[in-house]
Amino acid sequence: MKLANIITLFVLLFQYSFACSFLEEFQSPLEFLHEIQMRQDDSKLLFPGEKRLKNIKQLTFGGENAEAYFSFDGKKLIFQSKRDGRGCDQIYTMNVDGSDVRMVSTGFGRTTCGYFLKGDKKILYSSTHLASSDCPPAPDYSRGYVWAVYPSYDIFIANSDGSKLKRLTDTPGYDAEATVSPDGKKIVFTSMRDGDLDVYVMDVDGKNVKRLTTELGYDGGAFFSPDGKQIVYRAYHPKTPEEIERYKKRLSENLIEPSVFEIWVMNADGSNKRQVTRLGVASFAPFFTPDGKKIIFSTNYFATDPKKRNFELALINVDGTGLERVTFNETFDGFPMFSPDGKKLVFASNRNASRPGETNVFIADWVEF
Repeated sequence: MKLANIITLFVLLFQYSFACSFLEEFQSPLEFLHEIQMRQDDSKLLFPGEKRLKNIKQLTFGGENAEAYFSFDGKKLIFQSKRDGRGCDQIYTMNVDGSDVRMVSTGFGRTTCGYFLKGDKKILYSSTHLASSDCPPAPDYSRGYVWAVYPSYDIFIANSDGSKLKRLTDTPGYDAEATVSPDGKKIVFTSMRDGDLDVYVMDVDGKNVKRLTTELGYDGGAFFSPDGKQIVYRAYHPKTPEEIERYKKRLSENLIEPSVFEIWVMNADGSNKRQVTRLGVASFAPFFTPDGKKIIFSTNYFATDPKKRNFELALINVDGTGLERVTFNETFDGFPMFSPDGKKLVFASNRNASRPGETNVFIADWVEF
């Protein structure tokens, strides 16, 4: 997953802007009426061809909202959002109907990748707040599309209301993109502690850290399979001398250029790595289907414009066969996650946006066939 500003950066690459006004905590009467109207007009939320989705509902309204993930009991969501007058993302929780939105991060620095721990009494997320209370500076986009892997990111655990914050990682370099195993015993995350961006696992108390990937390049955004035996992740591995040189140069500046990602799967101990997609485009945010036989992910493979600006959700078998397009929004759909019972899908989308570039959280019934 899930990197702190991956939606913003992907959309910047493809000439979308998220520099829009966000929904304030206290809305004007007109904004409130607009929200009610959007809530009631669910017919505008589903596009022709989206046979896998039913009873879609919009949960957030305005600004940048993404990376929404279910609690283990399926009753709440944790997500990142830029709102309340803050300059960069903070972590929030809400009920699955969109009510009772609460900020659970510190309100300082930049945060990303919120996730519940098993039992739902604790949460984890990554934050830069120990380095500075201010938002870290954005990369220089005049040099092209780059994504910052801030070395000040560390992983923290807190109570579900944000209290009793505890630091889990304390190593030089980027530590983020953390998610939790189904049994609640392990955390998988991305780190630059050994000089490259790789996938690691550790116990939920931060002990027994183990590196799972070693190939040069970026490996991250990892999630466990429903049975906890496999891990799915996205990866970019430079091959040519020119690609390797460019990757290393950017990495030395705490930057990468994630214009091409493929989906990979490995055993939970790091063995038996295999490439699932071979699409040659930006495919990211993979998540296993409830039966563990398929992977849902976001990709610009179906985009028809030369700049590949359209990201859609897609399904693929774990062996790489049977690619199926799920959404037909023609703008952005990403960060999908199934509810624990497999009946719901939550995702981020530009659909029904009140302003260009706006991204919100949606939930839908999942249709099996």
